[in-house]
Amino acid sequence: MDALKAILTKRDSRSFTEQPVDDNDLSRVLQAGRMAGSAKNVQPCRFVVLTETTRKQELAACGQFSAWIPQAPVNIAVVIPEDGRDFDAGRSAQNMMVAANALGLASCPVTMHDQDCARRVLDLPDGYRVSIVLAIGHPVEGTTAGMGAARVPLDEMVHRERW
Repeated sequence: MDALKAILTKRDSRSFTEQPVDDNDLSRVLQAGRMAGSAKNVQPCRFVVLTETTRKQELAACGQFSAWIPQAPVNIAVVIPEDGRDFDAGRSAQNMMVAANALGLASCPVTMHDQDCARRVLDLPDGYRVSIVLAIGHPVEGTTAGMGAARVPLDEMVHRERW
């Protein structure tokens, strides 16, 4: 799938099959995250990959709207320094989600609202925090089509020179 198609067809999905994610596909997704740009090229993002159900359940308890993430075969926590920019983590996460889509995988981001909990579960070193967690896996058929929600037309989003 070409890059533009992977971007245009990517939709968040919270429904996954039990089929494991191939290690090669996971490596490609992580590589896409690694290659995201960052402010001043500091490359702040680190990734904690979770595949054990118990560990995913522990992490899910750290978010307010994350009870569903253990269903995904893989959870990837995007970790940055305490003073790191969430924008850099977002760039990395978006790269990974688009790459996953190109590989036929579904994904969805989620926030960890209780940072102390997430730090404990992931055993993060001092000075680091979880910016975002991605749930990744094979989609349940019919669940990644955007659920019929229309996108705002481009001409309503774009303004030239002024609003």
